[in-house]
Amino acid sequence: MSVRTLVLATTSALGCVLAMGCASESSIKPNDELTKAHTVVEQADKTGTAQRYAAADLQRAHDELADAERFSGEKKYTEARAYAQRAEVDADVAVARGNSAEQQRAAEDVEKANTALANETQRGQTTGPSQQ
Repeated sequence: MSVRTLVLATTSALGCVLAMGCASESSIKPNDELTKAHTVVEQADKTGTAQRYAAADLQRAHDELADAERFSGEKKYTEARAYAQRAEVDADVAVARGNSAEQQRAAEDVEKANTALANETQRGQTTGPSQQ
């Protein structure tokens, strides 16, 4: 099970429990959830790593945020709340995947530099000090 699937399943389950437990919440506009989702998606947009390495997750977050806004406009607040939460999760996933990919790339760069240094050191030892 992927991290995204686990997070979405947990979020969906939480949304169902909240929807059943708080019937009056369906009549309250999800301003806080929408604001938070907008903030997280905007922050993900600003990190170049999310756009570079996790564009699909970031696009999904944008799509879900648009759906949340649409449902809110239609006064379908339960659906709007759920889509806002999904958008937030997908934006977080995009940032995490982007950061992970960037760190992997940096580790590969260090590995290449270490290999080059080892090769230079070995070449210097085989040519000897008088041949340099």
